[in-house]
Amino acid sequence: MQTTAQDHHWTVRTWPLPALLAWGGAWLVLRTALVLDVPAHLAVWLATALGVALSLWGDQWWRRILIAIGFPLSLLLSQSTLLTGTLPAWAWLVPLGLLLLVYPLGVWRDAPLFPTPLDALDELPQHAPLPEGAAILDAGSGLGDGLRALRRAYPQAQWHGVEGSRMLRLLCALRCPWALVRHGDLWHTNWSPYDMVYLFQRPESMEAAARKAQAELRPGAWLVSLDFEATSLVPNACLSTPGGTMLWLYQAPFVAQQGD
Repeated sequence: MQTTAQDHHWTVRTWPLPALLAWGGAWLVLRTALVLDVPAHLAVWLATALGVALSLWGDQWWRRILIAIGFPLSLLLSQSTLLTGTLPAWAWLVPLGLLLLVYPLGVWRDAPLFPTPLDALDELPQHAPLPEGAAILDAGSGLGDGLRALRRAYPQAQWHGVEGSRMLRLLCALRCPWALVRHGDLWHTNWSPYDMVYLFQRPESMEAAARKAQAELRPGAWLVSLDFEATSLVPNACLSTPGGTMLWLYQAPFVAQQGD
């Protein structure tokens, strides 16, 4: 099979560059801050904050977590003499606190910060038409990429988001002021008021999503999943997005797949 120049095109998001750049940047910030006589606990806080912020470069949830914890873990394991005698014991709680602020334990089972490409849902209205003013829920809205794509596809809808991380909910609300974004667990959010529920989850959570949709979505409502199929349901349509991922569409009342 022939390859093209695009196959070898590296960007800042090409793994493992995001991790290497984030970890290197965090160490640079730490060393620079210490040279400038910044208090050690504040230097660690600044370096860790940078690592957490740069975790957004990761293209999968586990990579983002790896990037975020890489610097504090490497600092701990290095037994660096840079901080000997100057770092109070409680300061090690700061990196953990920053990580939990962005990624609370309750959302680790989901797919934090899977970004939806802006044009991924452009063909959705042709296959899943909605009336003007329809209510659409982005279940696990992250930083708002899914909401932005949904607004582009359905400009006359009402957009809602639910996000388990308070920090991400705040950032999402700032990026999408035209949407109603609230903090909450997508699995404990009632889906029945919505005409469409959009997900960009993980394969492991799709069966739970299918069961919830069957129990709560009213006839005519849609469950839409980017990239991952709900294998227990028969899709009404399966679309290929410009980025090459698949978009799975299911409309209530749902049809269950027949067993082998």
